[in-house]
Amino acid sequence: MAKFYASTRADNSLVGAGSRAGTRGHGYWRDLDWVLLISGLALTVLGSILVWSASRADLASASDPQSYLKRHLINVVVAIVLGYLASRLNYRWLRAYTPIIYGVSFFLLLLPFVPGIGVTVAGARAWIDLPGGLTLQPSEFMKIAVILMMAALLSERKDIETEPSGRDFLIALAAAALPIAVILVQNDTGTVLILGTVAISVIAVAGVRSRWLVGLIGGAVFSILLAIQLGLLKEYQVARLTSFISPELDTGASAYNANQARIAIGGGGWFGTGLFEGPQTQGKFVPVNESDFIFTVSGEELGFLGSVLLILLLSVLLWRAAMIAWKADDKYGRLVATGVLAWLAFQTFENIGMTLGIMPITGIPLPLISAGGTSMMAVWIAIGLLQTVRLHEVRAEI
Repeated sequence: MAKFYASTRADNSLVGAGSRAGTRGHGYWRDLDWVLLISGLALTVLGSILVWSASRADLASASDPQSYLKRHLINVVVAIVLGYLASRLNYRWLRAYTPIIYGVSFFLLLLPFVPGIGVTVAGARAWIDLPGGLTLQPSEFMKIAVILMMAALLSERKDIETEPSGRDFLIALAAAALPIAVILVQNDTGTVLILGTVAISVIAVAGVRSRWLVGLIGGAVFSILLAIQLGLLKEYQVARLTSFISPELDTGASAYNANQARIAIGGGGWFGTGLFEGPQTQGKFVPVNESDFIFTVSGEELGFLGSVLLILLLSVLLWRAAMIAWKADDKYGRLVATGVLAWLAFQTFENIGMTLGIMPITGIPLPLISAGGTSMMAVWIAIGLLQTVRLHEVRAEI
């Protein structure tokens, strides 16, 4: 751990001076990746509209039918502020404090197991109960901590090394495996799959030996099969993971959710039924369509063209993340951006794929679109980290 602090002390003074010079004349705003920022804001606005439509039917008889939307907008504001603060951080300073960030995030990850604090939602004990009827999902912040920790570990190397050592590889793998094991016990298989994808992607880009990477992928597949055989996964989790293969053989909730989702999307046609006019959406036939199945609202009420626009905006966001990773001027920034890219890309593909019946139902939100305060905050912090890597790359060229 001492290496994190020692290796960044000299860098901080140099980069801090460069940052002060670069911010004169509003350099921060000039050097931002505005395509990334605008696409993120556009997705957030579009998501808020879809959440509004999805929540209207549920709250039609409530004293304040807009209460869900108001809470969502508060979460959006908080998330954007956190993203801004993350973008202003010197990521070399952030690198020095990564062990602390990881430790605090892991501590929060354990709190759902504490009686009176933890809350079970949809079979997953992965939430913390907060005052005012609010909840917090620590695993969302754990995604960020794992990315930062793995990037810091795998970018540390001696002058004679051209790739991470076996020791660094094993420590980085353990940094991802430990929270994955805890989240698996919480029955949150969706987040497990995301973190697994992030870990493999970061390790691959870090340049580890091919046999280690092949062994890691093989071990991950073996672990999943072994968990199913030993009954470590709940019956409903196995049903979610396998129902998309043979939906006609599944008569449970997983098949029902998938069928209703496809009916909603197919009923939208080219132009959709119009906002607040979707029979499946307003009739509450699609479960949790304000979060996990938010894409069905787009497909039904905005139609094929509206859904294509949504996917294009998400593609632009991922494209900018990929460009930031590609152009990063050091390995640490490249690995951070790669981790964020892998996270958002897999989560986007999985969420949209499960509504179309081509991926298993895992209960993970669509980034920047679905309701969920913790998810929204984590994604905007990730966008802020991408901007930090981008700003450092731009200033390094000056």
